[in-house]
Amino acid sequence: MNRAVKIILLLSGVVLTLLLAVLVYCFAVTAGEKLDLQKLALHENCVLVFDKDGNEIETAQQSVIPFREFPDYLPNAFVAVEDKRFYTHHGIDGKRMVKAAMKNLSSFSFREGASTITQQLIKNTHLSGEKTIKRKLKEIKLARALEKRFSKSEILELYLNSSYFGHSAFGVESAAQFYFGKSASRLSPAESAMLAALVKSPNRYSPFRDSEKCLTRRNFVLSLMQEQGYLSPEETSAAKAEPLPSEPHEPKECAYLAPVFEELSVLFPDAQSGDKLRVYTSLDPALQKALEEQETKSDVCIAVRGTDGGVKAFSSTCGMIKRLPASTIKPLAVYAPALEENLISPATPLLDEKTDFGGYSPSDFGGKYGGYMSARYALSHSVNIPAVKVLNSLGVDRAASYLEKMNLPVPKEDRTLALALGGMKEGYSLLALMDGYASFANGGRYSPAHYIEKVENCQGKVLYSYDGRQGKNLDRQVFSEDTAYLINDMLMTAAREGTAKKLKSLPFEVAAKTGTGGTDLGNTDAYTIAYTSEDVVGVWLGNRDNSPVEATGGGLPANIALEILKTLYRERKPAPFSRCDGVTCVLLDKEEYEKNHRLLLADPIAPEYLAIKELFRSGALPEATSEKFSRPKIQKPEISVVNGSVRIVLCQTEYYDYEVKRQCGAQISTIYKGKYRRELFDNSVCGGKNYVYSVTPYYCGIAGETVTLPSVYIAESEKLPEDWWKETAAPPKRGSL
Repeated sequence: MNRAVKIILLLSGVVLTLLLAVLVYCFAVTAGEKLDLQKLALHENCVLVFDKDGNEIETAQQSVIPFREFPDYLPNAFVAVEDKRFYTHHGIDGKRMVKAAMKNLSSFSFREGASTITQQLIKNTHLSGEKTIKRKLKEIKLARALEKRFSKSEILELYLNSSYFGHSAFGVESAAQFYFGKSASRLSPAESAMLAALVKSPNRYSPFRDSEKCLTRRNFVLSLMQEQGYLSPEETSAAKAEPLPSEPHEPKECAYLAPVFEELSVLFPDAQSGDKLRVYTSLDPALQKALEEQETKSDVCIAVRGTDGGVKAFSSTCGMIKRLPASTIKPLAVYAPALEENLISPATPLLDEKTDFGGYSPSDFGGKYGGYMSARYALSHSVNIPAVKVLNSLGVDRAASYLEKMNLPVPKEDRTLALALGGMKEGYSLLALMDGYASFANGGRYSPAHYIEKVENCQGKVLYSYDGRQGKNLDRQVFSEDTAYLINDMLMTAAREGTAKKLKSLPFEVAAKTGTGGTDLGNTDAYTIAYTSEDVVGVWLGNRDNSPVEATGGGLPANIALEILKTLYRERKPAPFSRCDGVTCVLLDKEEYEKNHRLLLADPIAPEYLAIKELFRSGALPEATSEKFSRPKIQKPEISVVNGSVRIVLCQTEYYDYEVKRQCGAQISTIYKGKYRRELFDNSVCGGKNYVYSVTPYYCGIAGETVTLPSVYIAESEKLPEDWWKETAAPPKRGSL
């Protein structure tokens, strides 16, 4: 036997040994794996949802539709994109497997799959999603067994009724209802192709998350259907021209559940129909009922979230749509950032007057302007011009950077001074705004809302817990604690005496902001966002088509918020807002503030009625202190000669006592000592003499700076006889008497 033959025999032996080893391995790995008909049964209950107390509130139904009701192009769309040789193979596609194996070997990965529809059905119902050789071998064995037991139409029926289509839609019937608001039996070719496009990655290709990707893949499916003879060129062109759905079709009777399922689809983007889930939420059923009982003539959205982030109730007649935020944006984009940057304090005087900001000339409500006012007043009464002025000083980009830290993005085209008044192209959802306000209640820390607290599988294993998410790229400090404290206090003023004063009857601390926006025809958006140390309540009133709301639209959201807060705290009161060491309460000089619009610390001995209390960040107090009372000082009085008498007009500082002295030569005499008088007359002067007067102010016995007046000369001709006044209507005022 020559050497070549020996080598061939040796290699053959090695190959046979390897093949035998592979067969033994395959047998060992798949031993005991059997088709479980129970797992193939189409489950009616895929997701169980529970409220905060663990009571079941809703079951997501996996609707089942028989194969005979499928329009032909529905299964054809899935076959075209997922398994074009579905009708000819016996569970596995050898050609695809070889091709995929070569690609995986060249890339040293398991990226390329070759699963048939039959294999996908087995994976969804019998196996996990892990990419291992062991799982693949089990899948192949069970797929072949499935093909022997079921017909192709039965396999397609099971596959389409058990596949996951995103947004917690399990099964093609549920998906058709969610995306198109119709039964799967009535789907068009374009709609069928879109559902087939979703199966590969529902989260990635959702039309509500990335419409461009969804459209591209749907049209790819339609092209495959034409190539494989399922559609004519004309049908394909018509289908590609059909628009994607723009919004989900959600049942109105379970508004809370829609965002629950949306959040679930984000947490488990690759969920499978065989995954029975138990979802525990933050829902408060009694509160939810109170929200749903609110009646309005317009669309309404109401939500309540805890400061810990859990959404306790949500009701909406139009979903969680985005709207212009109107004046609810002012604390978030203007006043809190300006406080944080030490540009303003609650007491900062702001001039409310008609102003042109380089071509942008906003107006106040009713076209009236209020002159100087504090930042506290401007915010609590929602005055427009001061807000725009503060934003102009702050800078729009800097304001946008704070908003973006609260997941409130500001596109480039929205970065104008109109942002101060909520002027935007698209706007935000109500809950997104509420998340920003929750930052103030949380000491400046942003924490987004969530509906789901925990998810378990049917065996009780915890698959997700909200606690495990906190602090990981979600929670972040946006404002300092002292800024949050100041905003809370300013918005409590709004709830006591400002635009949200409908809430002033509540027997606990509540901060609030209102907002209205619209056209000359009326308000199109009306808000109230109110919060305590524990909860945030948001109310939006408007119409989906932007038509004006009912006549009482401006005040109705506040009334609704009042009723919700009463329900929320029917049996207890929330704790007061946390106090902050970084904030100091000081007294300001009232006269300087009101007359000269200056921030001066009040003189320590000033009377209480001449001081204003206000809060400041401890590191940003006014630098100067008034000495108006500890060192009394007056403006130089006027002096003149009238009918032979000397007339002195004092400046208006009525809280001083005065001493007026007269000097004539070497003789000095006090002509008046006492309370403030506007005019003093000295008629005891003699003609032909010069007189010099001095005025000294006093406060509580403390002498101030003496002011010497210009000398006056009394001419002989000016001096009248003692009884000159008898010829007049009244005697002269004599300050010395």
